[in-house]
Amino acid sequence: MKKSPKSTPRSLIVTEELPVMPGSTLLVALTGWMDGGAVSTGTVRQIMEGRELLEVAHIDAPGFYIENFPGSMEIAAVFRPEVKYEGGLITAFEDSINTFHFDTNNNMLFFTGKEPNIDWAGFGDCIFHIIRTCKVSRILFVGSFGGTVPHTREPRLFGSVSSKKLLPLLAKFALKPSDYEGPGSFASYLLYLAPKNKVEMISVAAEIPGYLQGQNPVSIEAVTRRMAAVLGIEVDLASLRRASTEWELKVSEAVEKDKDLRKRVRKLEEQYDNELIAEEAP
Repeated sequence: MKKSPKSTPRSLIVTEELPVMPGSTLLVALTGWMDGGAVSTGTVRQIMEGRELLEVAHIDAPGFYIENFPGSMEIAAVFRPEVKYEGGLITAFEDSINTFHFDTNNNMLFFTGKEPNIDWAGFGDCIFHIIRTCKVSRILFVGSFGGTVPHTREPRLFGSVSSKKLLPLLAKFALKPSDYEGPGSFASYLLYLAPKNKVEMISVAAEIPGYLQGQNPVSIEAVTRRMAAVLGIEVDLASLRRASTEWELKVSEAVEKDKDLRKRVRKLEEQYDNELIAEEAP
C-alpha cells in the first residue's frame, strides 16, 4: 500500500504549479544570524539577477517571528517590522518575505527569506515540502559572519555538509572544513535534517571583516564568484565590480583617517598573509 503524500503545510502558500525538477539545486539565503555584510542575501540575489524566474510559493510570516521583544529600544528594534512615513502618512509596513522562485533553464530553485525566530520545525516543513514536491536533490546555503579577515583580502570560505560522502566536495571547491561549536543557525537545522529528508546539503559560510558594518559589495562579489563556480553557471558581475570599487575606496579613505583602525587593519593583513603562507607550505 502506497503512503499518501504529505499535505501542504498551512503556512506554505503555493501560487503557481510547482515544477518537478529532478536533480535540481535549491539555493538558500536568509537575513539575520548569518547575513553579515548582507553577503548571504546579496550573493543569492546577484545570482538571481537577470534570470527568467517565476515566483511559485511563499511562506506566510505569522507564527515564525517575534515582533514585540521585551527590553531596551536597541534590542527590541532588531525584532520589530520596518515601517516608513512620508509627510505624516504611513507608506510602508514591511512584513517578512520568504519566497521561492524557480529557474527551469538552469534546473535551480531559489529561496530568499528571513531566519525564523520560532517554530523552526514548521518553517523547515515548508522548505522540505517544496524539496520533495519539486524533487530537489541538493540544498546550497550561503551565509556569512564577521571575523578577522581584513577588507583588503578575499573572505575565507568555510564549508559543512550533511553527510560524510559529501566531504570531498569541500576540497574540490576550496572550502575550509568547519570546526565551529556554539549557537546554531536555522541553516544548521536544515543541514542536520537533510539526510532524514533524503536530500544533500552543503553550507558555505564566508568570513568577512568584523570591524565593518553594512553591506559589503567586495565580499559579495568574491562569494558570488565562488558560488558560480560551485553551481557551474555564469553570473554577470559588472555592476557588482563597480559597486565594489566605490565601496573599497570609501573604506580605505576612512581607515587611513583613523590611526587605531589603520594599525588594526595592518595587523590583520599580516596575520592573514602569514596564515596563507603556512597553509601553502609543503
